[in-house]
Amino acid sequence: MKIALAQLNYHIGNFEANTKKIIEHIALAKTKGADLVVFAELAICGYPPRDFLEFDEFISLCNEAAQEVAKHCKDIACIVGLPVKNDVLQGKDLFNAAYFLADGKVKAITKKALLPTYDVFDEYRYFEPATNFQCIDFKGKRIALTICEDLWNINDNPLYVSSPMDELIKEQPDLMINIAASPFSYTHDDERIKVLSANAKKYHLPLFYVNQIGAQTEIIFDGGSLVFDAEGALKAELKYFAEDLQVFDLDEIENVRNKYPHPERLTDIEQIHDALILGIQDYFRKSGFSKAVLGLSGGIDSAVVCALACKALGADNVMAVLMPSKFSSGHSVQDALDLANNIGCMHEIIPIKEGADAFDHMLANAFKGLPFNLAEENIQARIRGTIVMAMSNKFGYILLNTSNKSECAVGYGTLYGDMCGAIGVIGDVYKTQVFELAKYINKEREIIPINTIVKPPSAELRPDQKDSDSLPEYDVLDKILYQHIELKQGTAAIIAQGYEETLVKRILRMVNIAEFKRYQTPPILRVSPKAFGMGRRMPIVGKYMI
Repeated sequence: MKIALAQLNYHIGNFEANTKKIIEHIALAKTKGADLVVFAELAICGYPPRDFLEFDEFISLCNEAAQEVAKHCKDIACIVGLPVKNDVLQGKDLFNAAYFLADGKVKAITKKALLPTYDVFDEYRYFEPATNFQCIDFKGKRIALTICEDLWNINDNPLYVSSPMDELIKEQPDLMINIAASPFSYTHDDERIKVLSANAKKYHLPLFYVNQIGAQTEIIFDGGSLVFDAEGALKAELKYFAEDLQVFDLDEIENVRNKYPHPERLTDIEQIHDALILGIQDYFRKSGFSKAVLGLSGGIDSAVVCALACKALGADNVMAVLMPSKFSSGHSVQDALDLANNIGCMHEIIPIKEGADAFDHMLANAFKGLPFNLAEENIQARIRGTIVMAMSNKFGYILLNTSNKSECAVGYGTLYGDMCGAIGVIGDVYKTQVFELAKYINKEREIIPINTIVKPPSAELRPDQKDSDSLPEYDVLDKILYQHIELKQGTAAIIAQGYEETLVKRILRMVNIAEFKRYQTPPILRVSPKAFGMGRRMPIVGKYMI
């Protein structure tokens, strides 16, 4: 039996485009001699559909699309994911399911049992877990079909009390197929391979796993679909961050060594870079936008975002706005101009001194006798926010936010100023990682000026200002933030690692009192195991660690 894995980029709720793409790849798989072509979890509607699932019309459109796909499953079968109605009154109204389509019909339905409700997942909000399991017979082979999380209950600390494969194995299947929507993080590819390999080895069956690619607002899918033999050895690996379709001979997976090539594994920074490019591209393409605007300060954060945007959208579609203040250094303006010239993007210079002076005049009586402080600094940041939003309104540009994860974590940013934007490009990238990204972007030629990379970071909102005036050095700050955010370590546990107590308490307090700001930031492209946004839910008025 020849099995095609179709790793595609879907668009949530775009039934016409998704259906067309699936049908095209059924035809492609057929030309390549496949007997069965496998698509991803909820491929029909896109993942995650969230509260679209609460609309009956949405579910009806899913079924209509699947029926259209079925018409093209003649002389070839396919497996495709979609939500289906639960006919039992008790429980949730839907199942997260997969259709097995053959001979122009729905021949079998498999329902997902293990419904993740953690981090970015919220499936139990919508779906009823399956309790009955049955293999699918096709061309003399018995298929144990599961959906994503159904194979993830295999570690030393299982999250669920049972596993679907423990039931399906009783029917003596010949192979496993798992369809997934497995979001990207720069640590997830290794974890994914480890978990799936353990399944193949435990049940002593070859395993075919298909993921999807593409970005759905903040969630990015990296592809990397996989094939394992019955010993758990990785036999094949599809592309990362790109659509792909490959056909595999079931007998060759077991009997032929090194038949299928593996793509070169990317470093963490390479993965983050490619994920952010894909995230920008899909946010714009799927939202119907084409042109971006951002504030370009001469600092490293905006420089990296500008470079990423130009690669993702084309330099002709990116407007960089330089907004020097009376505190901006000459080299900052020159660094920003050098970047714009290196990369070829559009740019405008709009000084903010006149606007800041006007606010000083308007507020003179109210602020009489009071020294210059954070209020005046934030006015300058908000003037900049107003300018780039005006450019967005006037020309139809979409504003890119340039705040990094370190700043987002400790609240080092101005609401309605530098924290505004439609999408946060590097809000899940620590400052130390931003420097690594800049060096990677410059690997072939100098795009980001070297001075931008080596100079001390500064907001330039008061004389001789540096980030280190307000924050610990980033190499220390980021390590403590990683322990707290990604590894969920509290004060005592971090101090026990040797970090100074006062410093740890100060940093964790800043993280927690800045929660109100993060509630008002744009969605952030997720590249780490724990990003700000829907995957990290904290109360604003909580007292813990404050």
